[in-house]
Amino acid sequence: MSRVAKNPIEVPKGVDITINGQSVNAKGPKGNEAMELHADVAATLEDGILGVKPLNDTKAAMAMAGTMRALLNNLVIGVNTGFEKKLELRGVGYRAQAQGNVINLTLGFSHPVAHKLPEGIKIDTPSNTEITVSGTNKQIVGQVAADIRSYRPPEPYKGKGVRYVDEYVAMKEAKKK
Repeated sequence: MSRVAKNPIEVPKGVDITINGQSVNAKGPKGNEAMELHADVAATLEDGILGVKPLNDTKAAMAMAGTMRALLNNLVIGVNTGFEKKLELRGVGYRAQAQGNVINLTLGFSHPVAHKLPEGIKIDTPSNTEITVSGTNKQIVGQVAADIRSYRPPEPYKGKGVRYVDEYVAMKEAKKK
């Protein structure tokens, strides 16, 4: 069996887990999330400990048990504390402004970029060059941050563009005559 799948998931106080066949629902202080388990995997909940085990001994079922355990762990963390990605804008005149479920970006194009946000994602702009993407679903938070970054990825000569806060961009030297 997968080493990842053998690790139990401790359900924190304030998080309610409901297992109904192959569907798992989690309810916590940050919101509600649900997910469907793979057909080869079963989940159990005993005394605040969530466990995952494969239903048969095939290699694919054991691998899927590890994947489902990681996804269930993300589900529990998401409804309890949530996930967050931080982006920063570097460049003259690059700005971001959140308005409801749309973020307006000025990234040096001849037109402003308006990015519509999916349901369950919150965007905060502490300053006009910082963006914080937060939500309960780790995959959607990461995808929204990657979509915003893809409008103007950091370029290697001046470093202008949208980058993650911890991201290192290898700078190149300009061409010599």
